[in-house]
Amino acid sequence: MHVELREITKCFGALRANDHISFSVPPATIQGILGENGAGKSTLMKILSGFYFPDSGDILLDGKKVKISDPADAIRHGIGMLHQDPLDFPPLKVIDDFILGKKGGILPKRRAALKEFGELAKRFDFSIDPESYVDTLTVGERQQLEILRLLWLSAQVLILDEPTTGISLPQKEKLFATLKKLAAEGMTILFVSHKLEDVEALCDRATVLRQGKLIGTMDPPFNTKVLVEMMFGKEMPQEPKAQLSVGSTVLNAKHVDLDGIRIQIKGLDLEVRAGEVIGLAGMEGSGQTLFLSACAGLAQPVGGAVCLDEEEKDMTGHTYLEYRKRGVAYLPAARLEQALIPGLSLTEHFILSEEMRGLFIDRKKSEELTKARISLYNIKGHPDSTVESLSGGNQQRALLALMRDPLKLILVEHPTRGLDIESTIYIWGKLKERCARGTAIVFISSDLDEILKYSDRVLVFFAGKVTPPLDANSLSVERLGALIGGKDWDTLETEAAHA
Repeated sequence: MHVELREITKCFGALRANDHISFSVPPATIQGILGENGAGKSTLMKILSGFYFPDSGDILLDGKKVKISDPADAIRHGIGMLHQDPLDFPPLKVIDDFILGKKGGILPKRRAALKEFGELAKRFDFSIDPESYVDTLTVGERQQLEILRLLWLSAQVLILDEPTTGISLPQKEKLFATLKKLAAEGMTILFVSHKLEDVEALCDRATVLRQGKLIGTMDPPFNTKVLVEMMFGKEMPQEPKAQLSVGSTVLNAKHVDLDGIRIQIKGLDLEVRAGEVIGLAGMEGSGQTLFLSACAGLAQPVGGAVCLDEEEKDMTGHTYLEYRKRGVAYLPAARLEQALIPGLSLTEHFILSEEMRGLFIDRKKSEELTKARISLYNIKGHPDSTVESLSGGNQQRALLALMRDPLKLILVEHPTRGLDIESTIYIWGKLKERCARGTAIVFISSDLDEILKYSDRVLVFFAGKVTPPLDANSLSVERLGALIGGKDWDTLETEAAHA
């Protein structure tokens, strides 16, 4: 299907998210949509997929003007969108989530759907049990489920919004192979990203947005330097890795045993010291999220102990609230589901996050604090902006801005998930400022370069096994990738001795 956008404009109050944007995408093409956070990428794709209606402009499909009033209407026109946070229903079984949205009466033909699900999954080499529950799937598997569902609903145009965020390298490779196969079969793919390496590896061409405007389009071979300047209006400097001194113990995990839904961890030991950064690497679902949750009181060990501070206070069995009182903050990857409250404004979030003093809320003071944090973290929004109206990257900035100060330990899943290059440098600068004041950071990332660049030590998780802490400076991307894939574990003792 040939997709054409003509003079698309969309405003949210005084914010002009899309400003007279025009471009076209022929069938059998993987079109990259690049841009910084808040550039208008997601807004434009939500207009095409029926979540928003443009203030002006036209959408043409195969040369014919269409009006898309809602997502169901978009599907009827053959357009499906895979959002940055998959729009699925975790309490449902996979097959029941798969069936949603299909025409055919009140009671869908489940047996026929199971057969078609199996055929589609086999076609793309996806290993998803249709009788499992959605909340047991990894982010990568949830993406696969949504792709299968959209194909089953006869989508001819597939929009993917930051799909490589929060998934492992093998999952990304499988996703790219799937998209290339779909494009070869004639589908139109719009791939929204801020990651230059992903667009360069996958896309047939790239269109760049900046501050709501279309800056230009580039065909391969891509010039990375020019694309960066198009995205940000300037070159982005490479900052050196900071070297900070470490202090006393802030967390000590002693022989920790954990039982997850699909994974078990036995005898994990880790001592985290003030000012250091520990990176947790591994395929999604390998146990790193389970361990991070245990370090915050959100998951309870079945053996061993989790201790805080120099006095080795055993926190096993304590709640997250008690961990928070002792200076621990946890930032989950699922921002809108677990960290932010849809429907509430940024100001209301800061009111909730700050310690209450007195009986009444000082609204003026709260708004002043919100404005200061918006400026400090360069959030593209206003004090009265609801969190769901922000782009994914700006939601992440807001989440980081909500953290109290001082903190002893920050536990964070994918700290730069959905962030562009400039924002990544900025956010890690802010996190390193906290390290300089004695805060320790333990983080999960699927980006191996991020793990190596910002970690002092690294733990690799594979099928419930965990490496000893490894010196990040002695690791390469290739070596780390091999360990994540379950290779070369027999040489770990030598590396651990030098960590």
